[in-house]
Amino acid sequence: MLTALEVFTTVVVGVMVGVEFSVAFVMNRIFNALPDDSGQLARAHGGRMLGAVMPFWYIGSLVLSAVWAVAEWHHSGAGLVVTAAALLVVSVVMSILLLVPINNRGKTWTPENRPADWKEQLNRWDRYHYVRVAIIVAAFAFLAAALT
Repeated sequence: MLTALEVFTTVVVGVMVGVEFSVAFVMNRIFNALPDDSGQLARAHGGRMLGAVMPFWYIGSLVLSAVWAVAEWHHSGAGLVVTAAALLVVSVVMSILLLVPINNRGKTWTPENRPADWKEQLNRWDRYHYVRVAIIVAAFAFLAAALT
């Protein structure tokens, strides 16, 4: 049963990392290259879609990692899982404090109602997101290392 938890947690976090990596390095670049207002509208739609799913994914990943850490507390590798869980805590706090407020504004924008500094706000979100991606990649790496 513990092996199933370990593998399931690693897969859940790994897929989350893949989605967030894709947003940072693929999707947003595609959206930024679209003509006229299409890119901003695409990002608003993506913010609505992923904004509805990602809180559960981030919190779920954290809970799974915490359960794994508790279940293996006295085994080798527990420190790696605790470190991964701590990094996931950082990613959740960072999301709530820095990224979600920008996303909540951006997902309602249209070409008619967006603020004058909308590009600056999206660029700030991107910078925070790059840091968050690095944090969750590190968490994933610690979980993967704990499997060995």
